[in-house]
Amino acid sequence: MFGAPFVPVEILFFLRMILKDISLPLEEWGIFADCKNFLREVEINDCHTRHMEHTRSGSDILVRLDPGEEIHASLKELSNVLGFDAAAITSGIGRTRDNQYGYMNGEGVYQRRPLDPPSELVSLSGNIARTERGDPFTHIHCCWSDDDNNVHAGHMFQATVHVVAEIHLRIMDHATMTRCPLAEFELLGLEFA
Repeated sequence: MFGAPFVPVEILFFLRMILKDISLPLEEWGIFADCKNFLREVEINDCHTRHMEHTRSGSDILVRLDPGEEIHASLKELSNVLGFDAAAITSGIGRTRDNQYGYMNGEGVYQRRPLDPPSELVSLSGNIARTERGDPFTHIHCCWSDDDNNVHAGHMFQATVHVVAEIHLRIMDHATMTRCPLAEFELLGLEFA
């Protein structure tokens, strides 16, 4: 049987346009199931040409991250571009992959867990501050739902956008927050000036 990789992309897009409104169970036909999965991957990969965008209203910023962008790196980049020293990450939703999350144990050491398959990002919160050297530092906690609706939650170490991430920030224009090392913990402590 022919699979989607053997069908030219142009034909797949043409078939999708023609058949998208037909209510037949095309997924039951092998080639159409393959085409549907292949088309979705093509759509996701085509989005790689996009790059993070944001809009601002007063102290509120809504950020859209696109496939392939890592959440921590993107928010740090945004803090440098906009030049803020303190922000609250109030919410975030989307779909991410190559996730790594965990918790801090009783000895003050982070325990990490992978969540590699694409999963729904159902909640995200935290803050953005600066280190003593002036580099942006993100501290984020989050909650994912995998495709079986199992919940995975904790400290976010890494998350790469699979489809989209939409994140709300509240800039604290008149605040200075600094992350400083703590003697007994892996976490950098938060200090205010």
